[in-house]
Amino acid sequence: MGERLTLWLVTDRAQIEGKDLVAVLDTCLDAGLPAIQVREKDLGAGELAALCRRLVPLTRARRAVLAVNDRVDVALAVGADAVQRTSTSLAIPDIRAVAGTRLRIGASVHSTEEAADAERAGADWVVFGPVYDTPSKRRYGAPQGLVKLRETSRAVRIPVIAIGGISPERVGEVIDAGARGIAVISAILGAACPADATRELLEALESKLRAG
Repeated sequence: MGERLTLWLVTDRAQIEGKDLVAVLDTCLDAGLPAIQVREKDLGAGELAALCRRLVPLTRARRAVLAVNDRVDVALAVGADAVQRTSTSLAIPDIRAVAGTRLRIGASVHSTEEAADAERAGADWVVFGPVYDTPSKRRYGAPQGLVKLRETSRAVRIPVIAIGGISPERVGEVIDAGARGIAVISAILGAACPADATRELLEALESKLRAG
């Protein structure tokens, strides 16, 4: 990741109570959000592509990164920057065979071993978690915790993005454990003002990264 993609927002329309997702994301981009992962598993390919096409000009205007969860075909069709691989997605070599260099590839992982496997297969970064308990990630098992995050960050050379229950107050310890950035859902989309929540997280990240 050439950019400082320290903060990823993973989308979930269910958390915004009927508001227009694109409008909400636009305010977050205005607040400085550097990266969005579109993760709307209930949408078919056509609906997902339509949503992403509304986002592409907004992310490009801010030089933010747009990733599509799982769907390589949609990511390519709309001109997204990346695809986020899950455990049920195409294998990373197959994604490379289809996409070539047109897409960067992130991989969602839940163990140090999975992170190492993803790196060997050619992933550009991994999203590791859940670090802390969070309702959206309970189906993936118990929280990994900071010890496992540190172990994983040391085991791979590619950036490790931490996900799961991360608040501004927890940013410091997550970065200290080796994460290069964080990914959040409810910390932004569940906030009264998503744009303000974005700014608060970015300020916490920038303050910690400046301090070293």
